[in-house]
Amino acid sequence: MDLSCFKAYDLRGRVPDQLNPTLAEKIGRAYVAITGAKKVIVGYDIRLSSPEITEALSSGLMAAGADVYDIGLCGTEQVYFATSHYGMDGGIMVTASHNPKDHNGMKMVGPQSRPISSDNGLNDIRDRVLEPFANAPEQGRYETLEVMSAYVDHLLGYIDAASLKPMTIVCNAGNGGAGLVIDELEQHLPFEFVKVHHQPNGHFPNGVPNPILPENRTATADAVIEHGAAMGIAWDGDYDRCFFFDENGRFIEGYYVVGLLADQFLRKTGGGKVIHDPRLTWNTLDLVKAAGGEAIESKTGHAFIKQRMRDEDAVYGGEMSAHHYFRDFAYCDSGMIPWLLIAERLCQSGQTLSSLIDARIEAYPASGEINRTINDPPKVIAAIEAKYSVGANSVSFVDGLSVEFDNWRFNLRMSNTEPVVRLNVESRADKALMEAKTEELLQEMDRLNTN
Repeated sequence: MDLSCFKAYDLRGRVPDQLNPTLAEKIGRAYVAITGAKKVIVGYDIRLSSPEITEALSSGLMAAGADVYDIGLCGTEQVYFATSHYGMDGGIMVTASHNPKDHNGMKMVGPQSRPISSDNGLNDIRDRVLEPFANAPEQGRYETLEVMSAYVDHLLGYIDAASLKPMTIVCNAGNGGAGLVIDELEQHLPFEFVKVHHQPNGHFPNGVPNPILPENRTATADAVIEHGAAMGIAWDGDYDRCFFFDENGRFIEGYYVVGLLADQFLRKTGGGKVIHDPRLTWNTLDLVKAAGGEAIESKTGHAFIKQRMRDEDAVYGGEMSAHHYFRDFAYCDSGMIPWLLIAERLCQSGQTLSSLIDARIEAYPASGEINRTINDPPKVIAAIEAKYSVGANSVSFVDGLSVEFDNWRFNLRMSNTEPVVRLNVESRADKALMEAKTEELLQEMDRLNTN
């Protein structure tokens, strides 16, 4: 049996050769055998294969003795929400997020929506799939569960509705599921939504919902300009990530969104801890300190960030990859809470999104993440460390290699999910220095790669 769909954090593979109903049924049984779960939330995304895979998964869960609570077509964060809100033993979301349309997958959590990854159960589930099963003495029950109303109420609890003012917002669901939530939220908000690629469609007629790809940003940017919108928002397929465009249609790097959200959230909480990744840090550190919070660095990746947030009781965590985590959302990531907070900030401040972001870009210009395919990443990273650690203010290894000088810093790390190294460079109010150091590092990496 091909089990290549099991990855470090979740399952993803091509349908039907890497993931299919037969395997999904076995995964359901294995999930119960390993976790001991008795009550499991199940939800699925808009992919054409999702209903069939979800049905098979549910059959396996019930055959192993677990009760299934099917929340239907949803986003990953609704599985997180329902699992924690209703005190379930676990949850499984059938989704392949922004993968090609012939793929599917699963994201799994345990009690309190704690992630199940390769280091805490996912590999055990994979190995258990291969062993024989006997049906449980008592089959689990199946019922549907309506969570949208409780979920929407929870989302609205993050903002002060009285401070909101009418404005136009472009939203691009990319034919994913986010449009369903916008339609519900719309009834409670004074905003006018311009809806782009709004209807869920597993054929993905407008391309795979992945706003990281520059070619997928044009529709959102053009709509913002055409309608004179205050901002634009775009989501990936299971809407656990959201991406922002300012009123000029400019795509905003996720790094600066982390700082803005940390600032907005700390204003509400009157302080607290904020978890961030080590790739780009200075802007976040500056804003968190100014807002009376404490910034704490964590290894990149949702399992690491969520655990560190729990350890520190942090109110918010953010990654520049557009994952944003909230303590009161079971320490999980949401693609809906961030845009609500930023819309609230625009209403309260009377400022444009570009004016809020421009000052931060000027203070801390950044390269954005640059990916390079390298033959021997550990050798190249070690050589960069040897060269650049001389005269550095600090060298750290929280995630890859981070080196800081007075006026610039960089992070170089191997990807958790792809065969590439990722470089991020930033400076203090000196764009030319940032660009020069970025080019210098890339040339050095290319030289080392050919030697």
